[in-house]
Amino acid sequence: MVAIVGNYLYRDIMLPLRALAVVILIAAAGGVALLTTKGKATVAFAREARTEVRKVIWPTRQETLHTTLIVAAVTAVMSLILWGLDGILVRLVSFITGLRF
Repeated sequence: MVAIVGNYLYRDIMLPLRALAVVILIAAAGGVALLTTKGKATVAFAREARTEVRKVIWPTRQETLHTTLIVAAVTAVMSLILWGLDGILVRLVSFITGLRF
């Protein structure tokens, strides 16, 4: 709501200047937030998360490709099984109810 009112009140000022003012205000608000206890905790959490990401042993390209192919194959097989079961159930329901689909 404040952004709409501010945009309306300062419509005579060039757009790049308004955008710069918004960036400066956001940076100032971020700076104030970093001075709080929660802000410091957030920064500490981000640093710890970055450290943990560096510790991860990422899979090689070949491992990723093999895993992807296995998932695709299992998905294809399961879809065929479910398609077959669906066909059987449709025929069974058609037989029991006498309705034709």
